[in-house]
Amino acid sequence: MTDSPTPADRPVKAGDHVVLVDGSAYIFRAFHALPPLTRTSDRLPIGAVAGYCNMLWKLVRGQGFDPRPTHLAIVLDKSEKTFRKDIYPDYKAHRPELPEDLRPQLSLIREATRAFDLPFVEQEGFEADDIIATYAEQAALAGAKVTIVSSDKDMMQLVTPLVSMFDPIKDKPIGPDEVFEKFGVTPDRVVDVQALAGDPADNVPGVPGIGVKTAAQLITEYGDLETLLARAGEIKQPKRRESLITYGAQAAISKQLVELKRDMEVNVPLADTCCIEPDMKRLVAFLKAMEFNTLTRRVGEASGIDIAAIEPDPRLKAGGEGISWQRPGAASAPPSQDDAPSGGEPAPKGGAMTPQALAAKRAEEARSTPCDRSAYVTIQDMATLEQWVAAARDKGTVAFDTETTSLDAMAAELVGVSLAVDAGLACYIPLGHHGGSDMFGGGKVEGQIGLEEALAVLKPMLEDPATLKIAQNAKYDWQIMKRHGIDVRPFDDTLLMSYALDAGTGNHGMDALADRHLGHTCISYDSVTGTGKARINFAEVAIEKASEYAAEDADVTWRLWRVLQPRLAAEGLATVYETLERPMADVLARMEARGVAIDRQMLSRLSGEFAQRMGAIEEDIYALAGQKFLIGSPKQLGDILFGALGLPGATKTKTGAWATGARVLEDLAEQGHELPRRILDWRQLAKLKSTYADALPTYLNKETGRVHTSFQLAATTTGRLSSSEPNIQNIPVRTEEGRKIRKAFVAEPGNKLMSADYSQIELRVLAHMADIPQLKKAFADGLDIHAMTASEMFGVPIEGMDPSVRRRAKAINFGIVYGISAFGLANQLSIPREEAGAYIKKYFERFPGIRDYIEATKEACRRDGYVTTLFGRRCHYPQINTKNPAERAFNERAAVNAPIQGTAADILRRAMVRMEDALADAGLSARMLLQVHDELVFELPEAEIGATLPVVRRVMETAALPAVSLSVPLQVEARAADNWDEAH
Repeated sequence: MTDSPTPADRPVKAGDHVVLVDGSAYIFRAFHALPPLTRTSDRLPIGAVAGYCNMLWKLVRGQGFDPRPTHLAIVLDKSEKTFRKDIYPDYKAHRPELPEDLRPQLSLIREATRAFDLPFVEQEGFEADDIIATYAEQAALAGAKVTIVSSDKDMMQLVTPLVSMFDPIKDKPIGPDEVFEKFGVTPDRVVDVQALAGDPADNVPGVPGIGVKTAAQLITEYGDLETLLARAGEIKQPKRRESLITYGAQAAISKQLVELKRDMEVNVPLADTCCIEPDMKRLVAFLKAMEFNTLTRRVGEASGIDIAAIEPDPRLKAGGEGISWQRPGAASAPPSQDDAPSGGEPAPKGGAMTPQALAAKRAEEARSTPCDRSAYVTIQDMATLEQWVAAARDKGTVAFDTETTSLDAMAAELVGVSLAVDAGLACYIPLGHHGGSDMFGGGKVEGQIGLEEALAVLKPMLEDPATLKIAQNAKYDWQIMKRHGIDVRPFDDTLLMSYALDAGTGNHGMDALADRHLGHTCISYDSVTGTGKARINFAEVAIEKASEYAAEDADVTWRLWRVLQPRLAAEGLATVYETLERPMADVLARMEARGVAIDRQMLSRLSGEFAQRMGAIEEDIYALAGQKFLIGSPKQLGDILFGALGLPGATKTKTGAWATGARVLEDLAEQGHELPRRILDWRQLAKLKSTYADALPTYLNKETGRVHTSFQLAATTTGRLSSSEPNIQNIPVRTEEGRKIRKAFVAEPGNKLMSADYSQIELRVLAHMADIPQLKKAFADGLDIHAMTASEMFGVPIEGMDPSVRRRAKAINFGIVYGISAFGLANQLSIPREEAGAYIKKYFERFPGIRDYIEATKEACRRDGYVTTLFGRRCHYPQINTKNPAERAFNERAAVNAPIQGTAADILRRAMVRMEDALADAGLSARMLLQVHDELVFELPEAEIGATLPVVRRVMETAALPAVSLSVPLQVEARAADNWDEAH
């Protein structure tokens, strides 16, 4: 391990909190907020200095900042002459002169900053905003949280999930929602709106006649300024069109003026802004010289020093000469070149690497050092554990993993914990290993720290907001530790990082990622525990063997984080990870921990009912087949259907057996063959009986008496969730029998279950993405979308429409979303394939925008290998250009559907992330339990139904904002009842 850097020179790392203060904002607030104040001894104006010092004292005490700042800089404007004057000489030409009473205070403000041991940064030729933007970019790239203390609207373009603002005038935070409220666009489009609207205060010209509201509408419609100006001739309003064409060049210049530089060569490295404790004696000497008696007493009380024994700084007393002073430990060298590329791509100004170069460098570093299992440490005493925990907190990042007795997070027992603080520096802490085949009867193995004692040492580090915890599938580890009273945060999840980057390209499990990104083959779980009947519980694995396996997990997780984390920024997917993936981990963990109640007696009755009906169907099947056979055997069924009965359409699998899958049976049933239809009926009941009626009671947790499903975040290409143990996503709801299963999910006494379901969300997303005027108007007017489609296609009035006509339109509406073929539609509607093909052709003729959307999406996927949701999620289809026609067609259908389904999934995720805070803010006790496709299920007190329904609807219906403003309204249907089926 390397020595720690000096306190005044520590590079920013993930988990840090960088606070960047717009000094001008503080100074002017202090000057204007307080009445005129002069120093008694010489009548020197000091009002701004006094207010400024009070605010600095709050800063160094960390008041109002969570977590407490690790790095802090006061940034000031050096001079009026900046590079923007070269672009536009009249920039800021109308700024008023500094107030006369403020001018002499500026040098004292600089001295105050020094007295507080805070760095102030100013640079010739650049504005303070540019310095702040550069620091914020560097800090966010390192994974740190950034807070910009300013009320300047120009800073709002910098807001991201990692970068927020704090308005010192209104004393409130500014995030993406507040930026959207002010500008009507997301932060990344603020500069485009400002370029159009201009800024009289800074003499930014903009486009005459276009204000912020109009600018936001235009940018929302066209995406960015460049696209808008290129297509200005398409604008329908004559005056607006003429202004954009006439003043387009002026708008482009305006964008150069308002867009902050994020790559300037700063003369004070960000590492030099590391917070250090002020020299309290020097600070008191300054405050006494300024005659700030109240603040002097506060500092003395907080520091415990005798202020009476400290003389005022003579250089700052009345008649003093002033001083020129440099912060101790501050480097005067240029920015660090540690991350400079070794060759090829030059580093940008300031010495910071491009995100792409940094990602490549980190990947090479992670691969270059082999995983040496012999170097891993087994921790068996408290002193060594405390040293590793201290090292983790000093490093600020630690990979973390748990070893347990089960994959069921609600029942698993903790066996051990592994940590890694750098590549190759990993350890294992055995806590619950037992000898013998009986895990509990065999006795605890010697050489292990007590569980409670170890957790007491780990807890402060695992809960430390300044230490980033890195895990693979963090949701599971979070749940395990939460059951032991430890709330692990903040965390990064390499599984979710991989999913955000590469959804659809392969497995996101650790072993697969290690092979793909590190070229390393991990020790397999099977090699440690055995397989089949010989498998032992991890608690029975010898500590030496367990230590190699577990420590390697942490080591590999650390290395994967080093590879994947910079890729998020380099590939523009940091927002997807930060807003759609990482926050969902603990949301789902809490849902899983709550579980849901089931009615065991109802399920038992259903099992008996299904068994009786299966028996009756079996008799029908035997009669139709002319003999008895094992219905569940594909081989025997194939011999009956295609051998004994000689039914048409026989095909064989790769193994040479008859194909008897659902599609084969459905085709035969469509042709009028009764036996295949009865086989399908029997299979459906058999699945309901075995998978749900019989199996659900086996999932009841012994402690909670509830069923706790496990949600998978990274299991689909489009962002949809899946679930297992049990799988609640696949309970059929279109059949009466499937709905009976849902009736068995019940509320506890005194409570109700509430279902909140998006109405036709994917059709609404399609209407927006494909820009279909008829569909958008129908949704806006609240019309029956399927009846409207039928009316448009078949020329029949909505009033008195034949239900069968509406049913056909509904099948086409939903089928188009999933890329349905004429063959598939014919099967759904039981009509000839030619007729189905004619329906699809007519549909595209009536709604040509959908055809355009489909073709454009296919082309984009063929070119890029992926498609993108409205929120930036990438869904990869690497096989879309395959020469296999069937496989290519499948990928094309999936690619067309993915932006629609994926956007709907993203909207639901955003709603889930916001839901719990919204309910808590409203003082409601509803608990989110389940998520199934477009539906959320809650349990809530019966007395709170009326208050909860509107909150849930509001959160779900506004979930897309502010990131995406849909051109169609979202609609949520919500209802509460005693069981899930009635609520749905």
